[in-house]
Amino acid sequence: MQMLSEDLIRGARGAAEYTGLPVRTIYHMTEKSLLPVIRKGRALFYRKSDLDLAFTSK
Repeated sequence: MQMLSEDLIRGARGAAEYTGLPVRTIYHMTEKSLLPVIRKGRALFYRKSDLDLAFTSK
């Protein structure tokens, strides 16, 4: 199992780089609650494991 600090990505830009999607798509999916996000003040954090699950075909 991954350590939490190794699983976190800071910001939509980081999530976009990780997934290969445009930053605007990450913001849109976050606003529509399609991606799990952790909010700390104005900062957004995404878990790599959550992103992997969100984009894995079932």
